[in-house]
Amino acid sequence: MSDTTIRRRIPILIYRDIAAAHEFLCAAFGFEPGRLERAEDGTVVHGEVTAGDGVLWLHQVSEQFGLVSPAMAGVCTEGMSIVVDDVDAHHRRAEQAGAEIVYAPTDQPYGYRDYSARDPERRLWSFMTPLS
Repeated sequence: MSDTTIRRRIPILIYRDIAAAHEFLCAAFGFEPGRLERAEDGTVVHGEVTAGDGVLWLHQVSEQFGLVSPAMAGVCTEGMSIVVDDVDAHHRRAEQAGAEIVYAPTDQPYGYRDYSARDPERRLWSFMTPLS
């Protein structure tokens, strides 16, 4: 057991083009836009979007820390699952915004109706609504 209380989690997602990812995540998946931090040359080096009760940090590729986008690696080694009120409506929004749909909304034996999609840098996202 930790001797300190864990207060919050902040997933860090790596993107080659943070500004484009920020725009896509808000348009296609309905995340609330957060700040974009730029270097002196105008390059976006940090971004944030809010997904429900949590923030997601969008981080630049970093050779120093071995951080690459799934588009660079050719594989995605993680995914993100997000609970939404209406998975079918969310799916329609994502599809209309150009998200690559991996599979359409489906009732799952684990008690959720969900679908999966990929963002432009090939990260896997799953969106779900609990079954009644």
